[in-house]
Amino acid sequence: MTTIRLTRVGRKKKPFYRVVVTDSRKRRDGGWIESIGYYNPLSNPKVVQIDHVRLGYWKGVGAKMSERVEKLASQGSKA
Repeated sequence: MTTIRLTRVGRKKKPFYRVVVTDSRKRRDGGWIESIGYYNPLSNPKVVQIDHVRLGYWKGVGAKMSERVEKLASQGSKA
């Protein structure tokens, strides 16, 4: 099953996340199909950038979003 979730990049103690489309059986930081955005929790204010067109496409073809990505996507659309 295809899922939309966060994958961690960045250094130790300095997290930076990509919003990616991947197979649900892969590991968190394993290979992914497409990167559709990013999330930087350390900046002030926190930066969330998601390509909502691609997000809509992947949801349309059956990809499931993780709880965290759902929360971030709803925050991004309100801002």
